[in-house]
Parts: sequence; structure tokens; C-alpha cells
Amino acid sequence: MAKINEYYQKKQLMDKLADELKKLEEDNALKRELEFEEKIRALMKDYNKSAKDVLQVLGAIDPSVSGAKADAAGSSRPKRPLKTYKNPHSGEVVKTRGGNHKTLNEWREKYGKEAVQGWQQD
Repeated sequence: MAKINEYYQKKQLMDKLADELKKLEEDNALKRELEFEEKIRALMKDYNKSAKDVLQVLGAIDPSVSGAKADAAGSSRPKRPLKTYKNPHSGEVVKTRGGNHKTLNEWREKYGKEAVQGWQQD
């Protein structure tokens, strides 16, 4: 009987979601947003541009656009290199950009700092 209850619950949920979707599709604000999206996609296709290209242009116009913030934050300091350590005892692999990794610290306590440093792979 649990299966039939689950079936009817899912069916009710689907009916409710279908009603909500129908109401959304009738909303004029949503229709305008969807039309805007279609036009943007058509422009991107006409000019052979990606969403990233569009964000760069918008970022040049208005620096508060999130794409511009991400580029500015990335250029201030380069990322640390990814380091990979493989524990020869357990075969476990840890990839980290920093030295304060929980598993690495446990290994250092158990096997010693120099030994763990020797497990670093290129």
C-alpha cells in the first residue's frame, strides 16, 4: 500500500506544479523576460558570441555586473598551484591548494612532516 500512497502523493504534486506552471506561463512579466532572453540568444548567435563575451561587454559598461567582479578578483592574485599527495600506506589521494588540509595534518601527525612532503606528486 505504501507504493500506491506514494503514487498519489506524486500525482497530486505534479498537478499542483502543472497549475503553478500554467499561471506562470500566463504572467505578462514572465512573457517579457522570455522574449528578452530569446532576443539576447539570437543576438549572441548572430554575432557568434558566448555568454562570457556578453558579460565582459556588460562589465565594461557597468563594473557592478558580477562577471566583471569575478575577473577583477581573479586578476589581483593568481591561484596557488594544486598539489597532490598520495599516501603510500592507504593509497588515499589528497588534492589541495593550501597546506592546512585536515587529512594532510592528520598524516603529518602520524607519519611526520618530512615523510608526508615526500608523498607530493607532480
